[in-house]
Amino acid sequence: MTTIGIFGGTFDPIHFGHLRTAFELLQALRLNEMRFMPAGTPPHRDTTVADAEQRLAMVKAACEGQPGFTVDDREIRREGLSYSVDTMRTLRADFPDHSLCLIVGMDAFLGLPKWHQWRELLELAHLVVAHRPGWRAPSMGPLGELLVDRGTGRINDLHEQRAGCIYIHAVTQLEISSTEVRKLIAMGRDPRYLMPDSVRAIIEQTGCYKSQPKR
Repeated sequence: MTTIGIFGGTFDPIHFGHLRTAFELLQALRLNEMRFMPAGTPPHRDTTVADAEQRLAMVKAACEGQPGFTVDDREIRREGLSYSVDTMRTLRADFPDHSLCLIVGMDAFLGLPKWHQWRELLELAHLVVAHRPGWRAPSMGPLGELLVDRGTGRINDLHEQRAGCIYIHAVTQLEISSTEVRKLIAMGRDPRYLMPDSVRAIIEQTGCYKSQPKR
C-alpha cells in the first residue's frame, strides 16, 4: 500500500528544523512521499507575517531536489479557516486506497482534544507524533485512553492499514524557531545556516520579514 506523510504548518518561514524532522520520518517510516502542506488561514494562530504565496514559494524552494518531498497547496487555495479534519477529508477523497499519516509535534498532540472534530481524524488517517528524545506520552485522560486503544509500535501497521493508528517516533530536535528566525531577520541579521539558501534568497528578494508587526 502506498503510504503518504502529511506535514502541515504555517512555515513562516520553513527552516532546517522542519526539513530534518520530515526527512527522518520519510526514511524511518519508509514513506513513499512526504507531502508538505502550508496552512492557509490557521484557526488557532495569529495571521502569518509572510503572505500565502511567499510561504508557498519558500516551501517549494526548500523541497526542490529532495526525492520523496512534495508540496500540496490545497489549504492555501481554500477560502476560510484551515481545519485539519477538512484537509484530511479532501486528501482521503483524493487517495481512497492509500495510507495517510498526519505528522504532528508533541505540543500539537497534547492539544489534540481542542482541535475541531478531532476524533474523526483517526477515521481518515494515522497520527504520527514526532517528539524529542526522552518525552513521555500521556498515560491518563482522553489522550492516554486514545493511546491504549489506537497506539502501535509497529511501523508495518502504518503500511497495512489506511488509517486509525497512533505511532510515536523520536526525531532530532533542532532548536530553530520560525518566530526567532523572523526576529533575527527583522534585526537585520543573516539567517544563513538556519534554512536552505534558496529559502534565504526568497526572503532577501521579497523583504517579507524586514519590518514585521509587533505581537
